[in-house]
Amino acid sequence: MGVAKGWRSRFISAALGLSHQNHKHNTTGFNNNTTASCASSSKTRKSVPWSLVCGFMLFGLGLISLFTGHVASDLDWYSQRSLLKLNGRRHESIDIWKSKYSTVYYGCSERGPRFAPPVKEQSSNGYLLIAASGGLNQQRTGITDAVVVARILNATLVIPELDHHSFWKDDSDFINIFDVDWFISSLAKDVPVVRRVPDDYMRSMEKPPYTMRVPRKSSPEYYLDEVLPILLRRHVVQLTKFDYRLTSDLDEELQKLRCRVNYHALRFTNPIQELGQRVVMRMRNMTDRFVSIHLRFEPDMLAFSGCYFGGGDKERNELAAIRKRWETLPDLSPEGERMRGKCPLTPHEVGLMLRALGFDNDTYVYVASGEIYGGEDTLRPLKELFPNFYTKEMLIPQELKPLLPYSSRLAAIDFIVCEASDVFVTNNNGNMAKILAGRRCELEPMLKCVYEITCIILHISVR
Repeated sequence: MGVAKGWRSRFISAALGLSHQNHKHNTTGFNNNTTASCASSSKTRKSVPWSLVCGFMLFGLGLISLFTGHVASDLDWYSQRSLLKLNGRRHESIDIWKSKYSTVYYGCSERGPRFAPPVKEQSSNGYLLIAASGGLNQQRTGITDAVVVARILNATLVIPELDHHSFWKDDSDFINIFDVDWFISSLAKDVPVVRRVPDDYMRSMEKPPYTMRVPRKSSPEYYLDEVLPILLRRHVVQLTKFDYRLTSDLDEELQKLRCRVNYHALRFTNPIQELGQRVVMRMRNMTDRFVSIHLRFEPDMLAFSGCYFGGGDKERNELAAIRKRWETLPDLSPEGERMRGKCPLTPHEVGLMLRALGFDNDTYVYVASGEIYGGEDTLRPLKELFPNFYTKEMLIPQELKPLLPYSSRLAAIDFIVCEASDVFVTNNNGNMAKILAGRRCELEPMLKCVYEITCIILHISVR
C-alpha cells in the first residue's frame, strides 16, 4: 500500500507540474498575487485538455496495478515456499482413523516416591460408608472420589453402595458390576478397603452410623474440618448422594490416586467383560475398524439440558413435565443454551458431522445409547447416513435378555465396546466421554494414546 501511495503521489505531482507549465503567467503569482491574477481577466489563459489529464491518470493507475500485482504474486510465492518448508510437502494427507499426536500421551497414575503407605484397618480413624448416586458412570466418578476422601481422612473405605432409586431403577450392587476382590487388592497400597463393617464392631456401637451429605466440590480441608471430627467421635460415617462431592483442585498424588481408581481398580466382572468382548468380536468379524458413538438422547437428559430440538409443542410439553422432577433447576433459554454450545447434538447432527470429517457411508458404526427420545424416527437420519449401524441389542439379542432390567450392566457392555473401538465419538461431554478419553490415553500399549477433538459439543477420540 505504501508503494502504491508513492506512485499515486508522484503521478499527481507530475500532472500538476504539467498544468503549471501551461500556466506560466500565473504560476508564481498563484499564492502571492491572487488579487492581481483575478484582476487581469482580460488576459486569455491557455487550458490543458481534460482528455490529456485523464490519460495520464489511467497510465499511472496501470503502472500501479502492474507493480502491486507483481508484489502480490511474489508474496504468494514466498508464502507457498514457507509452507512447503514447514510441512515438507504441499499436500499432506490426513488419516481420520489415527492421530499423529497420540505419541505425546502417557500414563501418569504411578505412585510417587513420597506417597506414604496407607494406615491399617485397625489403626484407621474409622469406617467410611458411601452411597453413590446417578447412572453407572456418575456413580463411577463418585466411587473414585470416595477412595480419595478415605485417603484424606485416614479412614477404612467400605465397598460403596450403588444407587437403586434414581431414574434408571437399577437394583444392581457393586458386586454385580465390578470385580470386588480386584478392587480391594489393587488399592491395598493406597487405602484399606473392606466389604462391610465388621459385625462385632457394629454391635459394639452405641449409636447407628452417622449420616451426612457434604456440599459439592468440597475441598480436602472441608473433610478434615467437618467430617473427620465426626468420624473420630462416631467411628462410622455414611456420606449420602455422593456425586461430585470432591473438588478437582487436588495435589498431584491425590490426582494420581484418582487415575489409579478409575482406570485400574474399577474393573468389570468377568460375565460383563465376556459379553462386551463378544460384541467387539462380532464388530471385528464384519470390519477391520469401526466408530463407536455414545449417543446421549434420553428424555430425562434432554429435559435436564433445557434445550429445544425441533419437536414442536409436543416436545416442549413432554420435556417440561420431566424437568419438573428437579425443583432446583433454573429456567433456561433454549436459544441461549444452544448459542453457548450446551445442547447435545441430535443423531442427525452427529451423522452430518462425521460425514463432514471424512467418514464415508460405508463406515461401520456402533451406537451405545439408552432410550432415544423419538425412537426410530429420531435415529432414521443417522442410519441413512451410515447404513452399517449396529447396537448391542442387534449383535447379541439372546445374551442380553437376562440383563434387560439392569441398565447399569447394559451400560457397562457399551463402555467395553466403546473403549475397544478405533474411534470414539459422543454428542455430549458427560461422565462416560471423560472417563473413556482418559482410559484410552492411560491404558497403553493396548489403547496407546488417544487424541480428543472438540467440535461444538462433538467429542472424538482416535487412536
